[in-house]
Amino acid sequence: MRGGGVFAGELFGRGREEPADGVVLVPGWLGVAEQRELVAACREWARPPAGMRSVVLPGGGAMSVRTVSLGWHWYPYGYARTVVDGDGAPVKPFPEVLGGLARRAVAQAYGERVGEVAGAAGFAPDIAVVNHYPHGARMGLHQDREERVNAPVVSLSLGDECVFRLGNTETRTRPWTDLRLCGGDLLVFGGESRFAYHGVVRTLPGTADPELGLTGRLNITVRQSGLA
Repeated sequence: MRGGGVFAGELFGRGREEPADGVVLVPGWLGVAEQRELVAACREWARPPAGMRSVVLPGGGAMSVRTVSLGWHWYPYGYARTVVDGDGAPVKPFPEVLGGLARRAVAQAYGERVGEVAGAAGFAPDIAVVNHYPHGARMGLHQDREERVNAPVVSLSLGDECVFRLGNTETRTRPWTDLRLCGGDLLVFGGESRFAYHGVVRTLPGTADPELGLTGRLNITVRQSGLA
């Protein structure tokens, strides 16, 4: 259901979903052990130099999430090899552990259709953006358009559940679908939906698996830049 404020997860259960063309949600794709390893890795990536920071938008407002980039540094609205809007340090390298996970994610999400989705068959990720959502943080509807290719985006959720809003490719207004993303979930969007507006309406505090020792939500998005 689109634009009705009802979670797709509530309608269809916690099975695999394809809420739009090119979008695949696989609940529980990461096991608890894998999630713990990624949380520990995120803590290391978040350390300075080139560590986690609050992003200031061109209009002067600060995003409520905190962000660290790997491979290429994302800033509004482009990529650089150094933290041009922070401490100026060289960006941390893109970790192969994320490259392997992302390639596997795309292959499993699209299966036999992988050759039909632009950039999926030869997916070569080289960027990761890690966002930490403390309690109360959100992210407005936006498009991921700084990359020079239209290869899929891989999104991994850790910690608190959230309401993820998947919009359309034309405007920030309806139609949209609200999805429930939980810790361990995989979301891949590509093809016709690669440039769909999307964002996080709210997080649900206290819903993280206590085994992770994580407060809030971590989201890791893995992308192919086309910059090399």
